[in-house]
Amino acid sequence: MPHLFGKTYTREQLLRRVGDVSQLGGTRLVELLDGNQRGVRAVDFATGSGLAFSVLLDRGMDVYNASHCGRSLAWHGMPGAVHPAFFEPEGLGFLRTFEGGLLCTCGLTYAGAPCTDEGEDLGLHGRISHTPARSVCLDAAWEGDDYVFWAKGSMRETRVFGPNVVLTRTVKARLGESRFFVEDRIVNEGFQPQPLMVLYHINAGFPVVDKGSELIAPSLDAAPVTDYAAKIGERWHLMDTPTHGVPEACYRHRLAAERDGTTFVALVNPKLDGGFGYYVQWNRKQLPHFTEWKMMGEGMYVVGTEPCLMPLYPRAELRKKGKLPFIAPGEERVITLELGVVSGPAALRSLRRRCRQALRR
Repeated sequence: MPHLFGKTYTREQLLRRVGDVSQLGGTRLVELLDGNQRGVRAVDFATGSGLAFSVLLDRGMDVYNASHCGRSLAWHGMPGAVHPAFFEPEGLGFLRTFEGGLLCTCGLTYAGAPCTDEGEDLGLHGRISHTPARSVCLDAAWEGDDYVFWAKGSMRETRVFGPNVVLTRTVKARLGESRFFVEDRIVNEGFQPQPLMVLYHINAGFPVVDKGSELIAPSLDAAPVTDYAAKIGERWHLMDTPTHGVPEACYRHRLAAERDGTTFVALVNPKLDGGFGYYVQWNRKQLPHFTEWKMMGEGMYVVGTEPCLMPLYPRAELRKKGKLPFIAPGEERVITLELGVVSGPAALRSLRRRCRQALRR
C-alpha cells in the first residue's frame, strides 16, 4: 500500500481522494529542446515520496536526473544529456557525450578502456548508452493496493555482418516508495556467439559526495587499479573535499553476498540529515564483479559504483586471459537492479548492520 504524507492508504482510500493518480505520482513523457540535447525523449518519474528521476529514452534508457525531496542524488557530466547523433565512438570520444547521471549503461559487446580486439578498434565503454529505444511503452496498473508504473523499450546493438544483440529494459516504481527497479533482458538474436560486456556506471555527486561521505560495501578485498588508488590504500571508502589536480582512484572489489546471493553498496553523506545517499543492490550471480571509481577533483567530483558482468579490463585483454563472457545464439540473460534512497540515521544504521552481517557469512 502506498505510504504518503505520513500515512498508509489503500487503493480505495486514495481513489476517493484524487481525480487522477497522476496528481500523486507516475510517469510523464517529455522532450529536451535546448542546444545539443534537442530531440532527446525522456520519461519523468515521480513516486510521491519525494523521489523523482528521469529516464532518457534516446540514451539507452539510462537514468539521468535523480533527486529526493529536492536534493540531488546523481552527478551530471559536463556534456549533459547530449543527443546520440553527437556520439563519437572512437578512442575516448565517449567522454564528449558522457552524461553521467545516476545510471549510465556500458556495453553490450564491449566496455572498459579502448583497445583493438581481433583487428576491430573499440572505443571506451561501448555503444548502448547512445542507442535510442524502440517500441517504447509507458503504463501503470494497480496490483492489489499497490500502484505500479513503468517505462519499457528495446535497444539493438547490431551491424551488417556483425552482432545482433537486443536489450529490453523495464524501469519500474511504486507509488509511495523511495526506490525503483531496472530489469534488463539481453538476447542474442544472431546466429553466432557474441562477446557480452555489461557495466552499470552508477554516479553520485554533491551533496551525496562531500568530505566525510562513505562508500558502505561488504568488501572482502579492494584491489587498487590505478597508481593513486594504491597510494591512498585503505581510504577507498572515505571521500575528501574537492582537490586540485588529484587523479582518479579505481578499485576492483570482491563483495560478500547474503544467503540469496544478493549484494549491495551504498554511498552516503552521514553529515547531511544524519545520513543521505543511495544504495544499489543486485544478485551476484548475475553481476559477479564490482568496480569503484573515486574522482575527488575540482568539478570532476564524483564517485562511480559499478556492478559489472566481467572484470573491468579491455576486451582484448579479457579474451587473452580467457575471461571474456559470451552470449550464445538465442540465449537470454536477465539482470535486475534495485536503486533506492538512504535518508536519516535509522536508515544509515540499518545499512551498516546489513554490511556487517554480510561480511560475517
